[in-house]
Order: sequence, then structure tokens, then C-alpha cells
Amino acid sequence: MSVVEEGDLIARVEGAAGVIRLNRPKALNAVTLEMFRDIDKALDRFEADPGITVILLEGAGERGLCAGGDIRTLWESSKVNGDLGKILWREEYVLNARIKTFPKPYVAFMDGIVMGGGVGLSAHASHRVVTDRTKLAMPEVGLGFFPDVGGTFLLSHSPGEIGTYFGLTGQTMNGPDAIHAKFADWVVPGGRLPELREALTKLHSGATAADVSKLINGFSTGETAGPVAAKEPTIDALFGFDRMEDIFTALKRDGSEFALTTLKTLNEKSPRGMVVTLNLLRLARKSSSLEECLVREYRAALEVFRSDDFREGVRAAVIDKDRNPSWSPPRIEDVTPQMLAPYFAEIGADELKFN
Repeated sequence: MSVVEEGDLIARVEGAAGVIRLNRPKALNAVTLEMFRDIDKALDRFEADPGITVILLEGAGERGLCAGGDIRTLWESSKVNGDLGKILWREEYVLNARIKTFPKPYVAFMDGIVMGGGVGLSAHASHRVVTDRTKLAMPEVGLGFFPDVGGTFLLSHSPGEIGTYFGLTGQTMNGPDAIHAKFADWVVPGGRLPELREALTKLHSGATAADVSKLINGFSTGETAGPVAAKEPTIDALFGFDRMEDIFTALKRDGSEFALTTLKTLNEKSPRGMVVTLNLLRLARKSSSLEECLVREYRAALEVFRSDDFREGVRAAVIDKDRNPSWSPPRIEDVTPQMLAPYFAEIGADELKFN
């Protein structure tokens, strides 16, 4: 075993595997700008090393792979009109796109909590493993934001309106539902991950993506749908609209316990965040590539960074933790086309570009 780098990110070679471990367990492995840069450097090394057959992404500690980006630091920069959002999201989104097209099998252990930026590092992988402990979510609308890191691409490719539901409510997927929503590929019992990990490090040098799939398949439970999948017909009927007002109307009209619970959840979210999210999801359905969605997300993210809603959402959820954000505007019907326009406008020299 040759240790390459310690600290918040550990990148090391273990047998046939290039292992990337997010190493901030006390912060639930929240990812910083430096960590994104270190992951990119590790991928450079692992891609160039002919002895490395497979990449393995994992999180330190018992609680999960990654709870997302380092949102507190972004909030502090936003408050002083800083440029961290512009820099961090640019590098993060380019990395997300790189993971999607990485030439070697990239295995993500999506164990425990996997949210936001953690989804961006794992759900674009070629081989995505969830467990009986997985709690995966894109809860950004509750922060006055939207599901980014390619989240609009992933959610728009979920079956029916499942992605619309998860994107707007921020509800949690378990492992089987993550597979149904096309965020993952296999459920492996959490207790068997060490055994699978060891087997990955022992792959022979000529092992292919198909060999990796066959190996993981031997550990899989075969589950492909969870509790939310069972509600798909209802979700399709309630969320199959292009305007938030129509979704709210459908939920009120339905009146079932599920509809009223969902309505209560949506009423806690940023009205502007929900409208921006729904628009991005509908545009993503017509997009042919992850890159196209990331370009759109980057434009919207820069606008979010300037918004009161983002600062207020993070304040209520992360800083003061009073869970009582004061959204601007406070109601869906007050979100005007003029408010929305800047989120979708071209940004000239600042446009996101991929190498």
C-alpha cells in the first residue's frame, strides 16, 4: 500500500484500486474546494497509472459517504459578495462531468448519508453501490437553492415524475429507491462492503468494466425498488405539471394523507427555489448530455449565490438552526418571470466550459 496523500482527502493505491476517501468524518465528509482539487489530482494519477484497474470512492467514518458541499463557507462568502461560489461550483461541476466519462471503472460506495455534492461525486460513477443504510437526498430547495452537481440531469432521467418529486421535496431515498430513481445500480448489504472492497483491490490488471459489474453483482441483494417506487402512479398524477401552481392545486385536490404531507413539505421550501428547480428539471428532460445540464446549473447557481433566499435558507438550516426561514418572495404565485429570467440567462465569459 503506497500512501499518496493524507488530510481531508486520502488518495492511495491499494492493489489494483485507486482509492479516494473523503476524510472529514466529524463534518460528515462535507467537501471543500481543496478536496475537489485533490480528487481531480488523484484522478490524474490514477488514470495515468497502468497498474490501477478501478477507482473506489468511499467516506471515512460510520455515518455516510458525504453530506454535501461545505455550505457554511459558501454562506460566509455570499454574505460579503465573495467569489467562492463562482470558483467552487465551476471546479466541482467540471469534476462531476469528468467522473461521468472517466475511462476506468469508477466504483462509488454510497453508504449512509449521501447528499448534494456527495451525489455529484458518486451518482455519475460507472458503478454505483448503495446499501441498507443509504439515505440519499437532494435537499437544496430547502436552502433556497436547487439540485445541482448534475442533479437536474439525474432527476430528469428518473422514471415518470419520481425525479420531480425528489427534487422538489428533498425527500430521502433508501437504497432500492435510489436504484429505481436511476441514482444507483446495486444494493449491497452494508456489512459486506469490506469484503467487496477487498475483492475490488484484488482485481487482475486487465479487468474490464464488465468484470467489475460481475464482481459487484455477486454481492448484490437484487433489490430495485423501495417504498417511494410503490407510489409512482400517484406521484406521476400529482407532479406531472410544468407549473408549481398546478402541482399545488393537484395536491390540494387529491387530499390524501400522502398529498397533504407532501404539500406541508413543499410549503416549507423556498418558493423561488421550487420554481427554478421545476424549470431546470423540465429543460433537462430535453437535454442530451450531463454537460448541457451543468452549464445551465452553473448559470442558475451564480444567481442563487447572489440571492437573499440562499443566505436565509442556509442561516435557518445550518447557522442558527431555527428551521424558520423567511423566504423572498414568500409565496409561489409571487415568483415573477422577471425574477426567474436571470437564472436562465447566458453569462458570457463566465460560462462553464469543459476541457
